[in-house]
Amino acid sequence: MFVDELVVKLIAGKGGDGCTSFRREKYIPMGGPDGGSGGRGANIIFKVDKSLKTLIDLRYKKIIKGDKGVNGKGSNRNGANAEDIIIKVPAGTTLIDMDTNLVIADLIHDDEEFIVAHGGRGGRGNKAFATMQDRAPKMSEYGEPGEERIVKCELKVLADVGLVGLPSVGKSTFLSVISASKPKIAEYHFTTLSPNLGVVKLKDHRSFVMADLPGLIEGASKGAGLGHNFLKHASRTRIIAHIIDMGGYEGRNPIEDYEIIRNELKEYSDKLANKKEIVIANKCDLPNFDENYKAFKEKYPHIDIYKISALNNIGIDEVLTKIADTLDEIGVEDIYDETDYESHVIYKFKNEKPYTITNDNGVWIVKGEEIEKLFKMTKFTEDESVIRFSRKLKGMGVEEALEEAGAKRGDDVQILDYMFTFKE
Repeated sequence: MFVDELVVKLIAGKGGDGCTSFRREKYIPMGGPDGGSGGRGANIIFKVDKSLKTLIDLRYKKIIKGDKGVNGKGSNRNGANAEDIIIKVPAGTTLIDMDTNLVIADLIHDDEEFIVAHGGRGGRGNKAFATMQDRAPKMSEYGEPGEERIVKCELKVLADVGLVGLPSVGKSTFLSVISASKPKIAEYHFTTLSPNLGVVKLKDHRSFVMADLPGLIEGASKGAGLGHNFLKHASRTRIIAHIIDMGGYEGRNPIEDYEIIRNELKEYSDKLANKKEIVIANKCDLPNFDENYKAFKEKYPHIDIYKISALNNIGIDEVLTKIADTLDEIGVEDIYDETDYESHVIYKFKNEKPYTITNDNGVWIVKGEEIEKLFKMTKFTEDESVIRFSRKLKGMGVEEALEEAGAKRGDDVQILDYMFTFKE
């Protein structure tokens, strides 16, 4: 089964917890803190595997979760990092963050890899909190939560030549004749529901990869029919080979067919419409071919058209040589899409506070990524950890912001699912 698009939730591993411990040995009554820090949680990494051609291995993995780092221990023993999760995907896979709609990574090279969700850092043990002022801290941290993301994986096949045309114009037959690919062929519309790739080898030892892409219908650029499923694959090709049923089989009008395809390519993207195009007039063995060919040349005199019969293997060598020559002329084209990449956002200035305060039926609700992370890493069973948490909140201006919002001493304050009393 060919799967070229899916959504998966990624939860990177939580960091290991830090340890609160003191050195306790005979003859050393005042041993200092020796609690180790936790290990890093598992990263979730996407890596290209050239042997894969589809995303089917991810189809039933709705949630992928990384392991937690190992907790720190006494005697200054730090926890080990969790083993990273490697997710193998085909070349041409684009990863999109569903929350921001930005491209996280575009993986096109063999063995290329990218960390999509970072594991949380390990919580610090009490040894790490020791200072000249506090030589024996009685606190440590829980591990940092791992990064969570909902990611859309989108596969766009990588091919030198994209074979386009309306349904049943002979694309699959043409590909089966010129390559070792054996696509399903039948005389009904939408035979090809997924891209077929074929390696074409010429007599002069040149070669290229051609993709027979799903047939278009009018309105495809707006999502009709197979729509974007077709066009996103065409965007990754270097040139377009446009096959037309010039024989007028089933009463087709070749000029109208050609214009439908050209309009859909242009509507989808200018970059796709401006790719080098080679027009192939198929079914030259049919009675109406010459009449339709003449009318087409009168309408488009500047377009070079190559006559073939894919079924009877007529004119094939000439068109393949033209395709190979064209690929040599244009060289290697940039196959990255013109889109917004997450890595392009270097710094985004935020004038607002890193948290929000709202009131719900007398309860003050504090929300903010940094505050919630600090909360999750605080061990409220340790008095010094609680004091540190309060000090951090005050340093972030939360106490002052609550007072400005109208909070009074004794009011309830909520962070995540936990309630606190607003005190001095």
